[in-house]
Amino acid sequence: MDGNGFKKDDRGRSGGSRDGRERGGGMGEERGGGRGFGRRKVCRYCADKSLKVDYKNAAELKYFITERGKIVPRRISGNCARHQREVATAIKRSRNVALLPYTVMQHP
Repeated sequence: MDGNGFKKDDRGRSGGSRDGRERGGGMGEERGGGRGFGRRKVCRYCADKSLKVDYKNAAELKYFITERGKIVPRRISGNCARHQREVATAIKRSRNVALLPYTVMQHP
């Protein structure tokens, strides 16, 4: 026994936690439940340097707008922070010059 009252071999030097499960972050294959995150989204503007955010390109900006006219958040679109700010500014400018709608009209 050492000073703590444990035998040297009882201390459990396996690296696991007290309840016997292994510790570790992430979603391992050995665990059954939980939500899988799938593939990490990459910013399309960082991936392709030739693409530029332009408020006059309404067809490309429609990708970042929902059916109701809201700007899609960064966690959904996959943009980096810099390009998400540029996209949001471009959408607002495009709405101002009537290239994109502020909202969609609901027909009864």
